[in-house]
Amino acid sequence: MYAQIALGIEYDGGAFNGWQRQSHQPSVQSELEAALSQVADHPVRTVGAGRTDAGVHATGQVASFQTANARPMRAWCDGVNALTSASVKVRWARAVDAAFNARFSAIARRYIYLYRIDEGRSPLSDPFTWRSPPLDAEAMRRAAQALLGEQDFTSFRAAGCQSKSPCREVRRIDVRSVANLVVLDIEANAFVLRMVRNIAGALAQVGRGERPGTWIAECLQAKDRALIGKTAPPRGLYLVHVSYPGNDFPPGGLPPPLAASGI
Repeated sequence: MYAQIALGIEYDGGAFNGWQRQSHQPSVQSELEAALSQVADHPVRTVGAGRTDAGVHATGQVASFQTANARPMRAWCDGVNALTSASVKVRWARAVDAAFNARFSAIARRYIYLYRIDEGRSPLSDPFTWRSPPLDAEAMRRAAQALLGEQDFTSFRAAGCQSKSPCREVRRIDVRSVANLVVLDIEANAFVLRMVRNIAGALAQVGRGERPGTWIAECLQAKDRALIGKTAPPRGLYLVHVSYPGNDFPPGGLPPPLAASGI
């Protein structure tokens, strides 16, 4: 008889070519499955809540898998963490209902994007933030409110997106200054390909004074990806929490640069 297990995972996305399993590139899923298979003593395949891009980090990724061999929940943490690199670790494990699916059972996902206001280079911060000139966080916050609700996000959808519909429901969005960081905090039922990074790149133009606050709403209505310019780099993006009905999973932690700010 198979048991269904959910895992909470954090990782440094700079070490991987994204979440999803690949034949010839390192991925979070491949490394995790290799370790789980050793602990389970049989091949394991996982389902992830979010297919993060290459370079994107996570403090609150959730994955699920089935196993035929009973193990203490602690073994799925300690055993797997003994077999993975320092770049990916399991934070918690929970037994869940057989129908649970980390991707399709999720009702909301929360991402944080970090801009660092700093002229200097930093080997400890550059891989985990987008270094930027000064930004008007309040102007960005006001402009971002146009993205709330269920809308067509074609203008913020990358070419090659395989989702059947560009419509998503943004339930909460905020932009604020914390120490030398500007923090974009967004939650939606789901996201189209590179949606958060495209929003982050567009809002940065508002924050730098290159675009008026009404421009975000105009781009949204135009349904034209070419209008918004460059996608923000992946290094500033973190998947921090995934919500599920009826499951009280531990929340993901704050991104390390934000936690270090002392908020």
